[in-house]
Amino acid sequence: MHNSRADIPDRGWLAGVDVVTTLAATVMVVAFILFTVSMPDAASHAYTAIKEFITAKLGWYYITVVNVVLLMAFVLIISPWGKLRLGRDDERPEFNWFSWFAMLFSAAVGTGLMFWSVAEPLTHMQGNPFMRMAGLAPNTLASGEQALRITLFHWGLHGWAIYILIGTMLGYFSYRRGLPLTIRSAFYPLLGKRIYGPLGHGIDLLAIFATLFGTATTLGLGVAQMNAGLNQLFGLPISTTSQVILVIIVSVLATLSVVSGLKKGIRLLSEWNIHLSMVLFAFFVIAGPTLFLLTSFGETVTSYLVHMVPMGLWVNHDPNDQWQSWWTLFYWGWWLSWGPFVGMFIAHISRGRTIRQVLLGGMLASLLSAGAWIVIFGGTAIHLQFFDGIDLASIASSDVTTVLFRTIDSLATGWLATFMIGMATLMIITWFVTSADSGTLVICTILSRGNPHPPTLQRVFWGLFLGATSAVLLLAGGLEALQTAAIASALPFSLVLLLMCFCMLKALVEEHRTPITSHEAPVSER
Repeated sequence: MHNSRADIPDRGWLAGVDVVTTLAATVMVVAFILFTVSMPDAASHAYTAIKEFITAKLGWYYITVVNVVLLMAFVLIISPWGKLRLGRDDERPEFNWFSWFAMLFSAAVGTGLMFWSVAEPLTHMQGNPFMRMAGLAPNTLASGEQALRITLFHWGLHGWAIYILIGTMLGYFSYRRGLPLTIRSAFYPLLGKRIYGPLGHGIDLLAIFATLFGTATTLGLGVAQMNAGLNQLFGLPISTTSQVILVIIVSVLATLSVVSGLKKGIRLLSEWNIHLSMVLFAFFVIAGPTLFLLTSFGETVTSYLVHMVPMGLWVNHDPNDQWQSWWTLFYWGWWLSWGPFVGMFIAHISRGRTIRQVLLGGMLASLLSAGAWIVIFGGTAIHLQFFDGIDLASIASSDVTTVLFRTIDSLATGWLATFMIGMATLMIITWFVTSADSGTLVICTILSRGNPHPPTLQRVFWGLFLGATSAVLLLAGGLEALQTAAIASALPFSLVLLLMCFCMLKALVEEHRTPITSHEAPVSER
């Protein structure tokens, strides 16, 4: 009889921890940190070479993987399998729709959307391949409207399908098949009990690798923007030293949050994020170009849905044009690297919902929320650029971290501007914390082989370790090192994801032939 936790200590310092996987993951991350710190020039050269190789040779592969995942999500939504529940047939969701979506969106988006929602449209407006193919002149209102569509493409259904499909698959194998809540469990139809051996350890290590560096990428971006906000509010110098200190402070806050658990710290912070977002949204809509934003939202979402497929299939074959590698491939790598983290977190909070509810509800709500965010923030900046003569595009080109605050400054003066900049900075901090604590919880769940309440000591260790990794990436080369980490860590996990899709289809076909009655794998298989 094989027990999935038979080789995990039940007492002492390592109680509840998968020692083999934890040791391997720790050695892997420490080796990376030592290499980056002790040999910064060699590390920077290596990271640049890796990024250039992947973007030059494997761009088509990343685009294929993301499109396969989106197709798989649509198949599950429209198929009879969509009515299957993640758990027993009589089980109902643990969280209401608002709490569920607040946690999903907070964990998945983090500081990334705060960072890019203004800067990205202003950058695309100045030049991109789609603009040239459409015959649009740069720095015009028409190119600005197209830039909103491109930004939504990068934050749209292709990316959300990765997160939510992984969450659905993990929830299915854990709550319906009775397997541990780890990435390795999705391979049970292919490997059987061998998921508890070296192959399973390797699969989970790849997931940890992707989670750690994907999360560190977002934390690095977020802390750069946080530094810019605190500089405008209190004069804090914009420097790598300041950013490393901020990473340490917020990592400690995130660790305290994850120690408090899912229902307390993470849920309350996530709901707080949504409420703060609503206040900031209201400010932009009221103080900004209200009618322009309302019409732009419908036009942007409609235009995105019309162009989504051709944009998603397009591959740039011009070796001298780096736009796709710097933007679309970076985003696809970023979404893929965050896949195991956000997917497992979504599985954590989705027990009792049907496959169709999780996929359709999560993807549609996230698309509309991301669309509203991009149009309200980015659309306001574009309107200020063309109708008020405020050159925000130049600011976005010179320093992407400050353009959000300059946009707020252009909408208000005096105490109101200071207050809203302070609120935006606070939001960056709380998004930062929810991303870090959710990522820490997922890593610890994997390393305790599916335990939804991993040991406290383990949560503290990995919470601080994740912050250290983010700080090292900032020291290694700032934004370029962060982008390289996201793209490179996504490569091995993308293979895992394709195999997960195959295993999911295999399991669903088997369940169709032999319906599950106990909703739990036999003890001999666990």
